[in-house]
Amino acid sequence: MKLMFIGAHPDDGDGRVGGLAARYVERGGQAMLVSVTNGNAGHHEMAPDDLARRRKAEARRAGEVIGAEYVVLDHDDARLTPDVEIREELIGLIRQFRPDLLLGLRPFDYHADHRAAGQLVMDASYLLTVPLIRPDVPIMERMPVICYTYDRFRKPTPFQCDVAVAVDEYIEAKVRMLACHESQFFEWLAFNSGNLDQVPSGEAERFQWLFERGSASIFLADTYREKLIERYGPERGKEIRHAEVFEICEYGTRPDADLIEKLFPK
Repeated sequence: MKLMFIGAHPDDGDGRVGGLAARYVERGGQAMLVSVTNGNAGHHEMAPDDLARRRKAEARRAGEVIGAEYVVLDHDDARLTPDVEIREELIGLIRQFRPDLLLGLRPFDYHADHRAAGQLVMDASYLLTVPLIRPDVPIMERMPVICYTYDRFRKPTPFQCDVAVAVDEYIEAKVRMLACHESQFFEWLAFNSGNLDQVPSGEAERFQWLFERGSASIFLADTYREKLIERYGPERGKEIRHAEVFEICEYGTRPDADLIEKLFPK
């Protein structure tokens, strides 16, 4: 089984799908995390070229934590648009990897890059099966199941949870992945949110600081508790602390219950 996530920035996939990706690899499957931009705008001190090189190295280390391939494309951060050239680049990449499950962002988000990355996946979906588009790469005979990852935005339409996955056993690995993105979580995002003075200096202390702040998966487990109980049963469902959640995109293969269990293993 193959899982592929396409996001806008080199840290977009870790928190959203890191647990499920780790489970794929642990069970003999493959996972690829893709960043469409090189992340070269996300810092308050570094020059763009230096930052792009650093973020690519950070992403590679993050993928190594769970044994996933981390691909960073060379498009400028904060300038991403859903144009034809990038769409066809992604079509080629998706066809080469041939995922069973393709995960991406919804095209409703505060960040223009996130919206563009989500739109690119949607626009590429049908064309994965069209031979005259990117004829250098064989088409996919069967569309993958395509899902959106969670976001909090409600207009024009809120996220709908179709599948909830418990990831308690992978939460440490997820935080280790996030901690690899030092330029972001310990520098830029801390600066941008006014918390730079709170970042510890030691590696172990930084990990613990990030672990304590990484409450998104706890929020998702609490918010979609009924989905977890429905899937895992009352006893286990009530005890799950960390979850990842997904909305099925209508543009991909529509999975039945058996396929959902295969693509989102417990």
